[in-house]
Amino acid sequence: MLTRIVRWGNSQAVRLSRETLERAGLAVGDEVRVEAETDRIVLERPRRMRGRYRLEELVARVPRGHKPREEAWGEPVGSEE
Repeated sequence: MLTRIVRWGNSQAVRLSRETLERAGLAVGDEVRVEAETDRIVLERPRRMRGRYRLEELVARVPRGHKPREEAWGEPVGSEE
């Protein structure tokens, strides 16, 4: 597929055909990671190992200076011992 980089407000954009998105397994509204390499730009689906959040996103939400503490959950039960 050959396309052009066009101006979109103060940004630039590339239009992708529906067929290209379908072949990549993507749809309008999907989140993609953009990587710039020598002579190419790569779009890829973010890897999500568990659930819908990534560890980096969750860690970024921890307030600065947060001091974790140990929680008492009671005595071990069943196969926890």
